[in-house]
Amino acid sequence: MTSLIPTGDGPSARCVICGHVAVGPCARCQSPVCGDCCELTAGGATTFAVCTRCVRRGGATLAPAWRTMLGWLAAIVLGLAIVAAVLIVLRR
Repeated sequence: MTSLIPTGDGPSARCVICGHVAVGPCARCQSPVCGDCCELTAGGATTFAVCTRCVRRGGATLAPAWRTMLGWLAAIVLGLAIVAAVLIVLRR
């Protein structure tokens, strides 16, 4: 897929950058953007649209979002390990 496709269902959201009809949300900030105000980036097997404001702030990559998600998952696993260790100690 090389471009965003508007669906035509329901009320039309407007692009936060230029005001034209939006075709989808930015993959980073979730703001509605039109096809002219975004860059398409590969995110594994899926193509994501990133608005030009987010591209200027940090490039068209979604790596920061993935690092944040992995950090949260690591914190959850660490928290569960601590709870398990406490339960083992209290059980003795």
